[in-house]
Amino acid sequence: MTASPIDDGVVIVTGASSGIGADMVRQMAHRARAVVIVARRRERLEALADSLASARATIDVQPADLTDPSACTALVDTVLATHGRVDVLVNNAGMGDIGLFERADVQKTVRMIEVNVIGLTVLTRAVLPGMVDRGSGGVLNVSSGFGLTFMPGFSSYVGTKHYVTGFTDSLRTELSGTGVRVVQVCPGPVATEFEEVAENPLGQSVPGFVELSSGACASASIAAFDRDRALSVPGFAAWLMVHGGWWSPRVVVRMVLSLVGRSMRSQLTAQSSG
Repeated sequence: MTASPIDDGVVIVTGASSGIGADMVRQMAHRARAVVIVARRRERLEALADSLASARATIDVQPADLTDPSACTALVDTVLATHGRVDVLVNNAGMGDIGLFERADVQKTVRMIEVNVIGLTVLTRAVLPGMVDRGSGGVLNVSSGFGLTFMPGFSSYVGTKHYVTGFTDSLRTELSGTGVRVVQVCPGPVATEFEEVAENPLGQSVPGFVELSSGACASASIAAFDRDRALSVPGFAAWLMVHGGWWSPRVVVRMVLSLVGRSMRSQLTAQSSG
C-alpha cells in the first residue's frame, strides 16, 4: 500500500473548530508535520491548538470565511508561503438547513451553497496543481449520506452534497494515474452541532442509537483516506439508508418519501397556525 500523504505531511482541515473536523485534527496531529486548522471561530481554533501543544505536528491556526472565494485562495497562498506545500486538503466545513424549501431563508441557503459547494471547489482548485506537479497528495471530501440519496426537508442541503459526490467521483477519475488520491466520506447522522446550526423546525432529534460519534466518524474517514478508498459510508444507519436506496426502485423511494414529505408539511403547517 502506498504511504498515506498524511504522514509527515502538511494538512489543511476546514471546519476544524468542532465535531468531525476537530476530531480529525486530534487524530492526525501525531502523524502530520503540520496541521492547518480552519474555521470562522478563532477562539475555538486556538483552544484546540492549545490542547495539542505537545503533539508531533505544528498546529497552525488560520481563521477564514469560506463563503468568500478570495479568502479561500488567500488561505492556500498563506499555507504555501508558510509551509512550502499542501499534501492533504480535508474539505470538512459544511452548513445545513432543515424545513420546507419555500420557507427557507434565502441568505442562509446562499451561504450554505457558498460553503458546501463554492468554498470546497475553490480550495480544491488552489491545492491541486502542486499535488499533480509532485505526483503525490490528496483531497478528502466530507460529503453526506444525503449525497447518495434524497429526503424531504433537506432539499438545498441534499443538492449541495450531490454536487460534492459527483465532483469527487469525477475528479478521482480525472486524476487517475497522477499519484493524487481523491476520497469522499458520506456519513449518516453524527453527533455534532449540525442540527443546532440547521435550526431544526420539527423539534425531533435523531435517536441516539443511530448516531455515530464524531470521533468514530473521523477515524473511519482517515482510514478511508489512508486506504485510498473512493467512497466510505461510516455508520450502520447511513449504510442501510444508502444501500436501501440503491437496492430499491427509485420510483418506490419517491413514493415512500412523498408520504414523509406530506407528513412533514402537515406538521409544520399545524405548528405555524397553532
